[in-house]
Amino acid sequence: MEQTLMAWLLPALTLLVGITIGFVAARLLSSEAPSRTQRQLDELQERFDTYQSEVVTHFNTTANLVKKLTQSYSEIQEHLSEGASRLALDELTRQRLLATLQNEENLGNHERLSSATAPEAPKDYAPKLADAPGMLDEQFGLKGRH
Repeated sequence: MEQTLMAWLLPALTLLVGITIGFVAARLLSSEAPSRTQRQLDELQERFDTYQSEVVTHFNTTANLVKKLTQSYSEIQEHLSEGASRLALDELTRQRLLATLQNEENLGNHERLSSATAPEAPKDYAPKLADAPGMLDEQFGLKGRH
């Protein structure tokens, strides 16, 4: 009977020791995994905050540069108006220059940059002579038989 008890007791103790070791290992690993995940999450949050800060800085700088550009354009227009008033030889020339400058100020950027003539649509055919066959003609491109 002692051998039977020993045959059952040894595997049972081994099972208990294995369960205990597994439980302790699981507790240690589970406490380590959230801290690693938390570190990764904190790192991602820090990178995102840095990116947001850079975006805000970029757009603030852009807004300031556009404001300076607008001010410079206004100063140039004012300088040209003063120059036209001061340097024009006669009253008619002065009035024409000032009128031109006023018209340019009133025009939108799109109107000022557009060309005087409308662009021509691309042609989907080759131009031909009046008496020559067109590209869709059956004889187009074929040499006559002699």
